This record gives sequence, structure tokens and C-alpha cells, in this order.
Amino acid sequence: MEVLAASPAIWAGVAVLLGLVVGSFLNVVIHRLPRMMEQEWQAQCAELRGEPAHEVPRYDLVVPRSACPSCGHAIAWHENIPVLSYLFLRGKCSACQAPISLRYPLVELATALLTGAAAWQFGFTWQAAAAFALIWALVALAGIDFDTQYLPDAITLPLLWLGLLLNLGRMFASLPDAVIGAVAGYLALWLVYQMFKRLTGKEGMGYGDFKLLAALGAWFGWTMLPLIILASSLVGAIVGIAMILLAGHDRARPIPFGPYLSIAGLVALFWGTALMRQYLGA
Repeated sequence: MEVLAASPAIWAGVAVLLGLVVGSFLNVVIHRLPRMMEQEWQAQCAELRGEPAHEVPRYDLVVPRSACPSCGHAIAWHENIPVLSYLFLRGKCSACQAPISLRYPLVELATALLTGAAAWQFGFTWQAAAAFALIWALVALAGIDFDTQYLPDAITLPLLWLGLLLNLGRMFASLPDAVIGAVAGYLALWLVYQMFKRLTGKEGMGYGDFKLLAALGAWFGWTMLPLIILASSLVGAIVGIAMILLAGHDRARPIPFGPYLSIAGLVALFWGTALMRQYLGA
């Protein structure tokens, strides 16, 4: 422990390795959590219809073992080493040679680099540990929302409560600022949603977006909300226009906002204080 506290480089290196391992697990969360939610909804609907409960195979974040979706080949431990296994296998299943999505190593790399950056910036502190938790939650939420347009309560609500608890000790903001940030974050997008719905008759975003912004408000306080909203809107506009012009994205198909809120949350984590000071001092 003393070595990690005394050497920022070693601590950051350890954090990168930890991030690689956690990133591999986040790939499982991104893939399985929405399916677990759907199974739960189906069971609840069946119960409401008075149908008898059906036995279904266990499916959670641990069981069954990871397998190739094309051929069902069970992935061995040496085929599941973050990033390295993808490179060794050349991005293909060892059994059927079906391509493996590039997203898996990208999630692992992104999680590793962000975790290492947090270790470097915050040092060997509890603040770094909190930053790790926020980063991992935002990576998972961004991946799930991108795939399914869900932002699960199982992640957003604990993230909100954790932000409030951490700020009992003013880790990132004072507790009053955090409480106001949670309320203001939720209401800000809720009001936008209501106005858009009244004007167009359509739902512009989901309630998960409100909860995620509330969680970020709970972590960083209400003063950081303008930066988060501006950054997420700017990134969303740039990516959305690029997807329409370059990738032929259907304009009638909704673009999830959660990934952009997650990116804005990371901006607030790493550069929020400096950007706000620069803005207020200008």
C-alpha cells in the first residue's frame, strides 16, 4: 500500500490492470443486464395474466458461462484475457471463426484508460476509488443505452444514492449542493421532456435520462449541471449529425442520450472544476 501511495506511476499502472479486468466484466453487464430485465418483465406480465410460473434456466451475470453466440462454444479462460485474447484470436471465435465484435476490446481499453487516468489524477485516495465506481457505472450505462435505449434503475439509482452518501463528506461537492443537484438534474430533463411532448406529441427521451442526470447532479452538485448539459448536448449533436450524414442513420429512429450524458459526466469528473474556474474567472 505504501508503494502505491508513494508512486503515482505504479498506482496508475495497477489501476489500468484493474480497469482491464473490470472492463471485461462490464461487457458481460452490458450484454446480460437488459436480457435479465426482459425476463423479469415477462415473468411479471405472466403473473398479472394469472399464468402459471414457468421454469427458466438460470441467467444472470455469472451463469451461464460466456459462449460464442454463433456456435455456442464455451469460452475458455485463456480466450477471455482482456484485449490480449482478442488480438491472439484475431477477432474470431476459435471454434467457428465467426467475428467477435470490436466493441469488447474497446470497452476493456476505455475502462482501463479511464481508470488509470482517475488513479493518476486523484492519487491513492478514497476519491480515486469513488471515481472508479463512477467510471465503471457510466461505461456500463453508455453501452446498455447504446444497444437497447435502456438506462437500468439497477445502476442509475444506486449511483444517485452513492453520490449523495459520498458528499456527506464533501468528496466532490457539499451535501446541500448535491441534494439540489439531484433534484435540479431530474427536473431539468423532465421539463424538456414535457415541453417536447406537448409540442410534438412524441417522447423525446426516457425517464432513465432524468435519473442519470440526477445522479450526476448528486455527485458534482448543481453548479456543474450547466456544463454537463452543455457538453452532452454538444457531443450528442455532433455524433447525431455525423451518424445521419455519414452512416445513413434513419432520422425517425431515436438516438440514445445516455452515452452523451455519460461522456459529459466524465468531462465533469476530470475537468469540471478547472473548466468552471476558467469560465467564472473569464
